[in-house]
Amino acid sequence: MTHVVSAPKSDGLHYLVMRDDIAARIAAGDLQPGDRLPSERRLQDETGLARGTVRAGLFQLEAEGVIYRRDRSGWYVSPPPVIYDPTRWDGFMSYVEAQGRRPTTETLSAEPVTADALLAQVFSRPPGAPLFMIRRRRHVDGRAVLVESIVVDAVLAPDLLRFSFDQSLTSILKSEYGLSVARNAVRMQPCALTGHEAEALRLKPGLPGLAVQRTSYDAQGRVVEFDHEHWRHDAVRISVDTRVR
Repeated sequence: MTHVVSAPKSDGLHYLVMRDDIAARIAAGDLQPGDRLPSERRLQDETGLARGTVRAGLFQLEAEGVIYRRDRSGWYVSPPPVIYDPTRWDGFMSYVEAQGRRPTTETLSAEPVTADALLAQVFSRPPGAPLFMIRRRRHVDGRAVLVESIVVDAVLAPDLLRFSFDQSLTSILKSEYGLSVARNAVRMQPCALTGHEAEALRLKPGLPGLAVQRTSYDAQGRVVEFDHEHWRHDAVRISVDTRVR
Protein backbone atom coordinates (compact mmCIF):
# COMPACT_ATOMS: atom_id res chain seq x y z
CA MET A 1 0.00 0.00 0.00
CA THR A 2 1.66 3.25 -1.07
CA HIS A 3 0.23 6.65 -0.33
CA VAL A 4 2.08 9.37 -2.20
CA VAL A 5 2.60 12.59 -0.30
CA SER A 6 3.00 15.61 -2.56
CA ALA A 7 5.43 18.36 -1.71
CA PRO A 8 4.48 22.01 -2.13
CA LYS A 9 4.86 23.08 -5.75
CA SER A 10 7.39 25.73 -4.83
CA ASP A 11 9.69 23.02 -3.50
CA GLY A 12 9.52 20.95 -6.65
CA LEU A 13 10.72 17.40 -6.09
CA HIS A 14 13.43 18.27 -3.57
CA TYR A 15 11.64 16.24 -0.90
CA LEU A 16 12.23 13.13 -3.01
CA VAL A 17 15.98 13.76 -3.01
CA MET A 18 15.95 13.80 0.79
CA ARG A 19 13.66 10.75 0.84
CA ASP A 20 16.05 8.85 -1.44
CA ASP A 21 19.06 9.79 0.67
CA ILE A 22 17.50 8.49 3.91
CA ALA A 23 16.21 5.35 2.17
CA ALA A 24 19.70 4.68 0.81
CA ARG A 25 21.25 5.05 4.28
CA ILE A 26 18.75 2.54 5.64
CA ALA A 27 19.37 0.13 2.76
CA ALA A 28 23.14 0.38 3.29
CA GLY A 29 22.77 -0.42 6.98
CA ASP A 30 23.94 2.98 8.19
CA LEU A 31 20.57 3.26 9.90
CA GLN A 32 19.25 0.05 11.49
CA PRO A 33 15.69 -0.92 12.45
CA GLY A 34 14.80 0.92 15.62
CA ASP A 35 17.41 3.65 15.11
CA ARG A 36 16.28 7.21 15.60
CA LEU A 37 16.65 9.57 12.63
CA PRO A 38 18.21 13.00 13.02
CA SER A 39 15.74 15.62 14.17
CA GLU A 40 13.79 17.62 11.61
CA ARG A 41 15.79 20.70 12.55
CA ARG A 42 19.07 18.84 11.97
CA LEU A 43 17.81 17.53 8.63
CA GLN A 44 16.98 21.12 7.66
CA ASP A 45 20.50 22.20 8.54
CA GLU A 46 22.10 19.24 6.73
CA THR A 47 20.09 19.58 3.53
CA GLY A 48 19.38 23.30 3.39
CA LEU A 49 15.74 22.48 2.64
CA ALA A 50 12.71 24.22 4.06
CA ARG A 51 10.95 22.57 7.00
CA GLY A 52 7.89 21.79 4.88
CA THR A 53 10.06 20.02 2.30
CA VAL A 54 11.85 17.98 4.97
CA ARG A 55 8.54 16.93 6.49
CA ALA A 56 7.15 15.99 3.06
CA GLY A 57 10.10 13.64 2.57
CA LEU A 58 9.60 12.11 6.01
CA PHE A 59 5.88 11.68 5.40
CA GLN A 60 6.68 9.92 2.12
CA LEU A 61 8.96 7.46 3.92
CA GLU A 62 6.32 6.96 6.62
CA ALA A 63 3.66 6.20 4.03
CA GLU A 64 5.99 3.65 2.42
CA GLY A 65 6.51 1.96 5.79
CA VAL A 66 10.23 2.75 5.92
CA ILE A 67 10.09 4.95 9.04
CA TYR A 68 7.56 5.71 11.74
CA ARG A 69 6.93 8.34 14.41
CA ARG A 70 6.82 8.05 18.16
CA ASP A 71 4.90 10.71 20.03
CA ARG A 72 7.21 13.45 21.31
CA SER A 73 10.22 11.32 20.47
CA GLY A 74 10.93 11.67 16.76
CA TRP A 75 11.30 9.46 13.72
CA TYR A 76 12.60 5.88 13.79
CA VAL A 77 13.52 3.23 11.24
CA SER A 78 10.70 0.70 10.97
CA PRO A 79 11.41 -2.87 12.08
CA PRO A 80 10.81 -5.73 9.63
CA PRO A 81 7.12 -6.56 9.18
CA VAL A 82 5.51 -9.63 10.69
CA ILE A 83 4.65 -12.33 8.16
CA TYR A 84 0.95 -13.05 8.59
CA ASP A 85 -1.25 -15.76 7.10
CA PRO A 86 -4.84 -14.75 8.03
CA THR A 87 -6.28 -18.01 6.72
CA ARG A 88 -4.69 -19.97 9.59
CA TRP A 89 -5.94 -20.08 13.18
CA ASP A 90 -2.51 -19.83 14.74
CA GLY A 91 -2.65 -17.41 17.62
CA PHE A 92 -0.88 -14.07 17.32
CA MET A 93 1.46 -15.00 20.16
CA SER A 94 2.59 -18.23 18.52
CA TYR A 95 3.21 -17.02 14.97
CA VAL A 96 5.01 -13.88 16.12
CA GLU A 97 7.22 -15.88 18.48
CA ALA A 98 7.95 -18.34 15.66
CA GLN A 99 9.50 -15.45 13.73
CA GLY A 100 11.87 -14.62 16.58
CA ARG A 101 9.90 -11.56 17.67
CA ARG A 102 8.43 -10.61 21.06
CA PRO A 103 4.61 -10.44 21.11
CA THR A 104 2.52 -8.92 23.90
CA THR A 105 -1.21 -8.38 24.23
CA GLU A 106 -3.11 -5.66 26.05
CA THR A 107 -6.82 -6.12 26.73
CA LEU A 108 -8.70 -2.86 26.20
CA SER A 109 -12.15 -4.20 27.14
CA ALA A 110 -14.06 -7.46 27.53
CA GLU A 111 -17.82 -7.41 27.99
CA PRO A 112 -21.07 -9.22 27.29
CA VAL A 113 -23.05 -7.88 24.34
CA THR A 114 -26.21 -8.89 22.54
CA ALA A 115 -26.46 -9.74 18.87
CA ASP A 116 -27.57 -6.94 16.59
CA ALA A 117 -28.90 -7.71 13.12
CA LEU A 118 -25.41 -8.18 11.62
CA LEU A 119 -24.05 -10.37 14.41
CA ALA A 120 -27.26 -12.41 14.52
CA GLN A 121 -26.74 -13.22 10.85
CA VAL A 122 -23.04 -14.02 11.32
CA PHE A 123 -23.62 -16.38 14.25
CA SER A 124 -26.98 -17.75 13.04
CA ARG A 125 -28.52 -16.64 16.33
CA PRO A 126 -31.65 -14.61 16.98
CA PRO A 127 -31.24 -10.87 17.58
CA GLY A 128 -30.52 -10.28 21.23
CA ALA A 129 -28.61 -13.56 21.66
CA PRO A 130 -25.74 -13.36 24.20
CA LEU A 131 -22.23 -12.82 22.86
CA PHE A 132 -18.89 -11.69 24.23
CA MET A 133 -16.83 -8.86 22.70
CA ILE A 134 -13.13 -8.55 23.42
CA ARG A 135 -11.04 -5.57 22.28
CA ARG A 136 -7.26 -5.86 22.38
CA ARG A 137 -4.13 -4.05 21.30
CA ARG A 138 -1.28 -6.26 20.09
CA HIS A 139 2.41 -5.37 20.23
CA VAL A 140 5.52 -6.70 18.51
CA ASP A 141 8.84 -5.91 20.20
CA GLY A 142 7.10 -3.27 22.28
CA ARG A 143 5.45 -1.44 19.37
CA ALA A 144 1.65 -1.41 18.97
CA VAL A 145 0.92 -2.94 15.55
CA LEU A 146 -2.79 -3.79 15.53
CA VAL A 147 -6.08 -3.39 17.35
CA GLU A 148 -8.77 -6.02 17.16
CA SER A 149 -12.38 -6.62 18.12
CA ILE A 150 -13.32 -10.28 18.58
CA VAL A 151 -16.86 -11.56 19.08
CA VAL A 152 -17.41 -15.03 20.54
CA ASP A 153 -20.68 -16.95 20.94
CA ALA A 154 -21.53 -17.11 24.65
CA VAL A 155 -23.33 -20.42 24.12
CA LEU A 156 -20.12 -22.08 22.88
CA ALA A 157 -17.88 -20.48 25.50
CA PRO A 158 -19.88 -19.79 28.68
CA ASP A 159 -18.12 -17.83 31.44
CA LEU A 160 -15.41 -16.82 28.97
CA LEU A 161 -14.94 -13.45 30.65
CA ARG A 162 -13.42 -15.08 33.74
CA PHE A 163 -10.15 -15.46 31.81
CA SER A 164 -7.42 -12.93 31.15
CA PHE A 165 -7.20 -12.05 27.47
CA ASP A 166 -3.67 -10.75 27.70
CA GLN A 167 -2.87 -14.39 26.95
CA SER A 168 -3.82 -16.41 23.87
CA LEU A 169 -7.57 -16.53 23.23
CA THR A 170 -6.94 -19.36 20.77
CA SER A 171 -5.44 -21.46 23.56
CA ILE A 172 -8.32 -20.68 25.91
CA LEU A 173 -10.93 -21.72 23.37
CA LYS A 174 -9.04 -24.92 22.60
CA SER A 175 -8.14 -26.01 26.11
CA GLU A 176 -11.18 -24.83 28.07
CA TYR A 177 -14.01 -25.32 25.56
CA GLY A 178 -12.67 -27.85 23.08
CA LEU A 179 -13.19 -25.43 20.20
CA SER A 180 -11.02 -25.60 17.10
CA VAL A 181 -11.31 -24.05 13.67
CA ALA A 182 -11.77 -25.99 10.46
CA ARG A 183 -12.39 -23.08 8.06
CA ASN A 184 -11.73 -19.35 7.85
CA ALA A 185 -13.52 -16.82 5.67
CA VAL A 186 -11.26 -13.78 5.33
CA ARG A 187 -11.70 -10.33 3.83
CA MET A 188 -8.83 -7.88 3.57
CA GLN A 189 -8.72 -4.35 2.25
CA PRO A 190 -6.59 -1.22 2.57
CA CYS A 191 -8.04 1.38 4.90
CA ALA A 192 -7.31 4.70 6.52
CA LEU A 193 -6.75 4.41 10.25
CA THR A 194 -9.05 6.88 11.96
CA GLY A 195 -10.99 7.29 15.17
CA HIS A 196 -10.58 4.50 17.73
CA GLU A 197 -8.04 2.57 15.63
CA ALA A 198 -5.69 5.53 15.11
CA GLU A 199 -5.98 6.55 18.77
CA ALA A 200 -5.33 3.00 20.00
CA LEU A 201 -2.25 2.68 17.78
CA ARG A 202 -1.10 6.22 18.66
CA LEU A 203 -1.04 7.21 15.00
CA LYS A 204 -1.92 10.38 13.17
CA PRO A 205 -5.48 9.87 11.82
CA GLY A 206 -5.61 9.12 8.12
CA LEU A 207 -2.48 7.01 7.80
CA PRO A 208 -2.90 3.86 5.69
CA GLY A 209 -3.61 0.53 7.33
CA LEU A 210 -4.88 -2.94 6.58
CA ALA A 211 -8.35 -4.05 7.68
CA VAL A 212 -8.86 -7.80 8.11
CA GLN A 213 -12.25 -9.38 8.81
CA ARG A 214 -12.16 -13.08 9.67
CA THR A 215 -15.04 -15.45 10.38
CA SER A 216 -13.80 -18.73 11.88
CA TYR A 217 -15.91 -21.90 11.72
CA ASP A 218 -15.56 -25.24 13.48
CA ALA A 219 -16.07 -28.63 11.79
CA GLN A 220 -19.83 -28.42 12.50
CA GLY A 221 -20.09 -25.07 10.71
CA ARG A 222 -20.56 -23.05 13.90
CA VAL A 223 -18.90 -19.64 14.11
CA VAL A 224 -16.18 -19.77 16.76
CA GLU A 225 -14.89 -16.20 16.33
CA PHE A 226 -15.82 -13.10 14.34
CA ASP A 227 -12.76 -10.91 14.28
CA HIS A 228 -11.98 -7.41 12.97
CA GLU A 229 -8.31 -6.42 12.91
CA HIS A 230 -6.77 -3.09 11.96
CA TRP A 231 -3.01 -3.24 11.32
CA ARG A 232 -0.58 -0.41 10.85
CA HIS A 233 0.56 -0.71 7.26
CA ASP A 234 4.29 -0.99 7.96
CA ALA A 235 3.93 -3.80 10.50
CA VAL A 236 2.57 -6.67 8.41
CA ARG A 237 3.23 -8.58 5.23
CA ILE A 238 0.54 -10.96 4.05
CA SER A 239 1.69 -14.41 2.94
CA VAL A 240 -0.84 -17.11 2.01
CA ASP A 241 0.04 -20.59 0.77
CA THR A 242 -3.00 -22.32 -0.72
CA ARG A 243 -3.78 -25.12 -3.11
CA VAL A 244 -5.00 -24.01 -6.54
CA ARG A 245 -8.46 -25.30 -7.38
